[in-house]
Amino acid sequence: MTATSLLRYCPDLYHYQRRETRLVTVGNVGIGGGNPIRVQSMITSDTRDVEACVRQSLDLAAAGCEIVRITAQTRVIAENLQHIRDGIRAAGCDVPLVADIHFKPDAAMEAVKWVEKVRVNPGNYADKKKFAVKEYTDEQYAEEVAYMEAQFVPLVQECKRLGRAMRIGTNHGSLSDRIMNRHGDTPHGMVESALEFARIARANDFHNFLFSMKASNPKVMIEAYRLLVAHLNDLGSDWNYPIHLGVTEAGDGEDGRIKSAIGIGSLLSDGIGDTIRVSLTEDAIYEIPVAQALVKSVLAGVRDGHCGATSTSLPISYDPFTYSRRATDRLTINGVEIGGGATVAVFTSRRKWDAVSHKMDKLGDFKPEVILEDSGVIAIDPRQDSALHDLNASVGPALVTIADGLDLAPIHAFRLLAAKLDARHSILLKDTLSQAEPSELKTENGTPNTDSDFTANLLTAATNIGSLLCDGIGDAILVQGEEAPGQSLRLSYNILQAAGVRIFKTDYVACPSCGRTLFNLQSTTQKIRASTGHLKGVRIAVMGCIVNGPGEMADADFGYVGGAPGKINLYVGKTAVKFNIPEEEAVERLVDLIKEHGRWFDAPLAA
Repeated sequence: MTATSLLRYCPDLYHYQRRETRLVTVGNVGIGGGNPIRVQSMITSDTRDVEACVRQSLDLAAAGCEIVRITAQTRVIAENLQHIRDGIRAAGCDVPLVADIHFKPDAAMEAVKWVEKVRVNPGNYADKKKFAVKEYTDEQYAEEVAYMEAQFVPLVQECKRLGRAMRIGTNHGSLSDRIMNRHGDTPHGMVESALEFARIARANDFHNFLFSMKASNPKVMIEAYRLLVAHLNDLGSDWNYPIHLGVTEAGDGEDGRIKSAIGIGSLLSDGIGDTIRVSLTEDAIYEIPVAQALVKSVLAGVRDGHCGATSTSLPISYDPFTYSRRATDRLTINGVEIGGGATVAVFTSRRKWDAVSHKMDKLGDFKPEVILEDSGVIAIDPRQDSALHDLNASVGPALVTIADGLDLAPIHAFRLLAAKLDARHSILLKDTLSQAEPSELKTENGTPNTDSDFTANLLTAATNIGSLLCDGIGDAILVQGEEAPGQSLRLSYNILQAAGVRIFKTDYVACPSCGRTLFNLQSTTQKIRASTGHLKGVRIAVMGCIVNGPGEMADADFGYVGGAPGKINLYVGKTAVKFNIPEEEAVERLVDLIKEHGRWFDAPLAA
């Protein structure tokens, strides 16, 4: 089916309604079927170290993790899952366990004996992944599908016999050569890869499974999940399988949290998603409160039916399956160009501008560009057709936003505005429709009350503004939920970077670590940041192993990938160019590689 014909099966993008799914049981935890959105994570300990795996699993469960995933690289390693499971159960913990499988069907067949759920990656479970370019005849394609089915059916039958669950988890970075050559490195290829496996499961009367469509690029991830759900809706009501959400290789710190909130938060706001994992390049324990806060933030911010419009009464003003920025006419406001393809601008209030004006030269890349009160922006209620009619009848373009104080969720309100507003008018996005109170400050320099307050503001702003930017909506942004002036400006720019609409600093793609990782991801990522953090516009991938490495580095300029214990391979794009470099030399060699390709410049001297 074409994207246009699939639009009628797309989730309602103007108001929140959670997608109804069948129930999938993972041990004693239900996913979908009206259950709460489940939070899960993955341990980073070596699966061969029983004591460490048990300890980390118990710590995750104590922190509120409802499902724990453990990697199983080979059949022999998968045998150790029995001892890990026994140790966890002996401690009185019944958290369900998931075996993460890549490349090895025999590892999956061993793991399924000991855990409640098996995750398989359709891109490498049985298919080849060598980045080979090949023209497949229909007969050759069918032969590979038949081989893949022969490898997969035994696992399906064993899951059915033992009452196990399964996640069919497609990763953008590890689509098989067969899928890549027939369907491309696209959301459509991701969906078809998963549906092949789902058809086999259904043919064997196995239905205790769910899907995921992970990518490191939030735009790709959002488009893939929407496309998947549209296809499932088109296939029929009995294809109502639950969905696991995640942005893979999101990174660490604010960047990792923002990127995760954009991808996961956007889809949760669409009503898509029954279980989530926030993948951070940090200790796994730190993923849980972020995931919990993200679910709470999104569900608190959406209300059913509040916009008075549905996808059946209004056309969708953009293609939800393919990114394209909304076209507008160019405006100049206070010397800053807005719309018409211009860089998305950063607005702030006069009070925040005044608070930082004395140190504007020290703000670096986080400077405010336009004062809201001086911009002439027109604030309206998108439900008031008379106001929109007058605006659309006016001569010339205008900058328009949603009025504060309305009982509307920002994502759905701005989508409604974009649908009703003439294309020539630009849109100023807001994270919330209410301004934070200055009394919330504790200090004169704008430090917020607590870290948890800032995290909540970060997740709300990233979800609401980031998801709209990924929809192609928005020509300027205003973060008003975070009161601290400096932090609100930094947050604004980091959201623009994570959404891929304004690159102003080095961009990192870093995986969250697991038992496959061949070096210390956290310390290595920090070393790479320290050496390359001044390279504005350069994208660097830091990958613990080759499972998703080359694929997820499709958009990266350079890659640092674990090739063997203590050995690093360096990439330019998806091509490995330096092999088996000793880990202690690898960061310096990465810098040399960047210099070789003319992307290096020295860091400016500190003032």
